[in-house]
Amino acid sequence: MVARTAFFWDERCFWHGGGNYAFTLPVGDLVQPLVAGGLPEHPETKRRLKNLLDVTGLIHELDAQGADPARHEDLVRVHPQSFIRKFKELSDAGGGELGMRTPFAKGGFEIAALSAGLAKAALFAVLDGRASNAYALSRPPGHHCLPDWPNGFCLLNNIAIAVRAARAASKVDRVAVLDWDVHHGNGTEAIFIEDPDTLTISLHQERNYPVDTGDHETRGEGAGEGANVNVPLPPGAGHATYLEAVERIVLPALDQFRPDAIIVACGFDAAAIDPLSRMLATAGTFRDMTRQVKDAASRLCGDRLVLVHEGGYSEVYVPFCGHAVLEELSGSAITAPDPFAETFAMRQPNRQLEGAYSGMLGDLAKCLSFA
Repeated sequence: MVARTAFFWDERCFWHGGGNYAFTLPVGDLVQPLVAGGLPEHPETKRRLKNLLDVTGLIHELDAQGADPARHEDLVRVHPQSFIRKFKELSDAGGGELGMRTPFAKGGFEIAALSAGLAKAALFAVLDGRASNAYALSRPPGHHCLPDWPNGFCLLNNIAIAVRAARAASKVDRVAVLDWDVHHGNGTEAIFIEDPDTLTISLHQERNYPVDTGDHETRGEGAGEGANVNVPLPPGAGHATYLEAVERIVLPALDQFRPDAIIVACGFDAAAIDPLSRMLATAGTFRDMTRQVKDAASRLCGDRLVLVHEGGYSEVYVPFCGHAVLEELSGSAITAPDPFAETFAMRQPNRQLEGAYSGMLGDLAKCLSFA
């Protein structure tokens, strides 16, 4: 009998921290420390998602479990030995920062390896048939991390580590990675840019972060030409635009690629009150996109679907977005009604703007050969 939706998490991932930042700026000169302190990427958004699952009882309908950290051999399939060594040494010495906006404290290396291990375990559980689908509450996130340069709060590329570990174990060949975090998945794109067996798709707010990547013209390189799809969306695009983007671009790309498994880089920072975006997505947006991709996984790859947590920085709203996704993923009747649903529905783009966004998506679908 196939297990329920698997949910991988570990309290130690909430203990990642470090760095003297005020929002995304280093403290100093004219930048004062914030009362709350630190970066927008902090443990409470993820911990409060787990708390909400506990309070509603949905956690009891999931197969909640932990996982071992990713092993050294897993890490070096993605990241150079020199980077791993430097990261470990700095972590042991008390912490620091290796890239841009990626501070960590003592033991940060072990927590990052654990975060990658949760993603790996989630993928293996689905590929081995021990779970119908899976969610990894990974922290720190991973999709910005390049092989040798951590950035954007990401210290190791969790999804890439999981994919290459699964391939090394002969568990999967063709993998599609859909990234709906509001920021471009530049790290995942860079790692798989020449890989014809990994389709990378990124839905993101145009020119948010990084400001110089994510254009639709980047389609892959060498043998991987055509296996990268970027869908840059204008600020304020809203619920309907996200669903149409999945319908008109993401699903045709998946149908054309025919993956053996689908992984979603599941960021919730496109939400309407996220401090790092202006996209007006709602908990219902994430629920409906999950339904769309879950249906695609059923049609294309025997339901093999894994979601790996990425960004999302509203302490009050991320829990409702994540709960909606897990309701849909597991098919549970337990709900956590969105307290902002009515307000956010009223803030969606008007029909004139929706028409303009639809036309933009039509043009983009043609450019990407999905129309």
